[in-house]
Amino acid sequence: MKDISNKTPKDLLKALSEKRLALKNFRFSMSGSKAKNIKEGKNLRKEIAKILTELSVRHPLL
Repeated sequence: MKDISNKTPKDLLKALSEKRLALKNFRFSMSGSKAKNIKEGKNLRKEIAKILTELSVRHPLL
C-alpha cells in the first residue's frame, strides 16, 4: 500500500472494495473463532482509512 499515491482513482475504488470485503470476511471468521491473526482486522481498517483519505484529498466530493 506504499504506492497508494500512484494509483488511479478507479484502482483505489477497486482496492477499497476488496479491503472492505476482506474485513467483512475477517469479522465473520472471528465470530466462528477461525481467525488466527488477530492483528489482521486492525491492519485492514488502517488500509481502508488510507485509501479513503487519499480519495478525499484527490476528489473532495467523491
